[in-house]
Amino acid sequence: MSLNHDSPGTIQPLSLGNVVSAGMRLYRSHLKSYIKLAFNAYLWIFVPIYGWAKFAAILALISRLAFGELVDQPESIEQGRRIVNSRMWQFLIMRLLMFGIGIALIIPFSIIIGIVTVFFAGSIAAGVTPNATTILIVSLLTLILIPVFFVAMLWVQARFFLVEVPLAIEDNVDGTSTIGRSWELTKGHAWRIVAILLVGYLITIPIQIPFTILSTIIQAIITYSTQENPSYAFLSPLVSLIIGLISAAFIVPFWQSIKGVIYYDLRSRREGMGLKLRDRDI
Repeated sequence: MSLNHDSPGTIQPLSLGNVVSAGMRLYRSHLKSYIKLAFNAYLWIFVPIYGWAKFAAILALISRLAFGELVDQPESIEQGRRIVNSRMWQFLIMRLLMFGIGIALIIPFSIIIGIVTVFFAGSIAAGVTPNATTILIVSLLTLILIPVFFVAMLWVQARFFLVEVPLAIEDNVDGTSTIGRSWELTKGHAWRIVAILLVGYLITIPIQIPFTILSTIIQAIITYSTQENPSYAFLSPLVSLIIGLISAAFIVPFWQSIKGVIYYDLRSRREGMGLKLRDRDI
């Protein structure tokens, strides 16, 4: 697959619309193989530690395969698998570090919400009704903080959106440095990536709707059956989990393709023709 090539070997930066459409075309043209990889990844998620490392590596493999198509260096799944598997534990390290970063970012917001909640709960417990001014100020702060938090999280997601891709493609990158590499590549392009994320979310809604409807119908059947036989109650969370994983297996390859395209685009803007897959002979 070749995009925006004016001549052989010349790589041109992509527009925002082209990034999304390129990701969608990659997703469609490799739908069967990408979804099969995603299903495989989500099966591994039930195996602690080793399975989580495999899960992260397989998802990164999809982005690597997509990037290979974009730079006219396609490779087989087995070729790519050998390479990402050689860094499997680095993918796990990367995931754990990102989990820690996520927790660290959420804590300040949680503290603010906790303080406001404790203030109101304490006032009500003490029999003190907050006056209109206090309620107005808190309401305004809530209306301001929630959108600010949402936008800030999108910006952070954009900066860390590519964390696994450099590890899957570049030389001399490990589970720690790949995070910094994502931060470096996305510098100055965060809001553009946020726009891509928002468009991507809209595109995936039609994919999610059938699974949501199916889940609702099955949950209603289980609820009715539980009234007759309470032993069926365990089926509700199990069915929700299964349908959620199936839905994710259809959607995640699209996002991994988008990651491959964004990585291609950002590197082409910075490095021009110097794009290639690493370790192709492994």
